[in-house]
Amino acid sequence: MTTKTVLLVHGAWHGAWCWASLQAELDRRGVPSLAIDLPGHGLSPLPFSDLHGDAQHVADALARIDGPVVLVGHSYGGAVITEAASRHSANVDHLVFLTALALDEGEAVMPFIQSLPPVQVPLGAAIRPSEDGAFSTIDPAHSEVSFYGECPKGTAEAANPRLCAQPFVTFFQPVTGSPRKNIASTYVECTLDGAIPIEHQRAMSSRCTNVVTLETDHSPFASKPVETADILVRLAKA
Repeated sequence: MTTKTVLLVHGAWHGAWCWASLQAELDRRGVPSLAIDLPGHGLSPLPFSDLHGDAQHVADALARIDGPVVLVGHSYGGAVITEAASRHSANVDHLVFLTALALDEGEAVMPFIQSLPPVQVPLGAAIRPSEDGAFSTIDPAHSEVSFYGECPKGTAEAANPRLCAQPFVTFFQPVTGSPRKNIASTYVECTLDGAIPIEHQRAMSSRCTNVVTLETDHSPFASKPVETADILVRLAKA
């Protein structure tokens, strides 16, 4: 039986670096994984893009992988993998939304969130718009409670210098397809999330084929790498 490749797509303000603990755990289980930087993030030499440019970057990566893929999106990365799988679905075996935006055709991140009953979360105080309104950054004083509340000590301090700007336009562009109609999907709920409240997660997890719930924060790849790997290993070896 061929083990599927796990392709990991980070969320807003982050980069491929955030997956390190999870990838180490997948390595120990013999599951191949690839984590990519979206344009302008992490070590990417490319300029920042928009949602559709981010998705095309992922679609291009999918096209370079031989064999079936478990495509994982975290947070904003859920919108990215939705659009990417709408563009290139040939080898996508399963979609995983890791406390992520599981959108339907025509929906965009912020308008969708604003359509749900309002819930206050720490992330609201963490986002800092640029003077021209084109980008946002994260206030380091609020990153731990927003993203890393259940992570090992020092995680926020290590992450803060690596958090980058995020183009605001990415939150307002609609996805052009609903690949979950044809591709099996799993939603991983995180009950202690300080960025996407569990109430909003459950409005999206009901759209997926399977739901798994973890009692942890917005960054299960760092706070619960073993449990998150358990989920992905089952899918990769199914």
